[in-house]
Amino acid sequence: MNITVKGTADTLYIYLSGELDEYSAPEARRRADEEIDRRAGVGRVVIDLAEVRFMDSTAIGFLIGRDKKLKRYSTPLFVRGASAAADKVLSVSGIYTLIPKI
Repeated sequence: MNITVKGTADTLYIYLSGELDEYSAPEARRRADEEIDRRAGVGRVVIDLAEVRFMDSTAIGFLIGRDKKLKRYSTPLFVRGASAAADKVLSVSGIYTLIPKI
């Protein structure tokens, strides 16, 4: 799992690539949380999944955890770029009712 972070004045972009599963999720959580804390007060956070080749149910937990963390900062979270297969998993799980896709 590779994580790239970019930001603008009002948006923090977190780009994930590789596999988001039980093995890679702890490091992804640590890095994402570090960046979220560093940029507390940003207007919104967007997690880009365009380069994620595989994700399992751990990815849903990853997204929910980041959403809960961001709620403490009153910062909305959005997801974008999910592949068709990942989008189906996220849709069936109901994650988009919590975290909108853009």
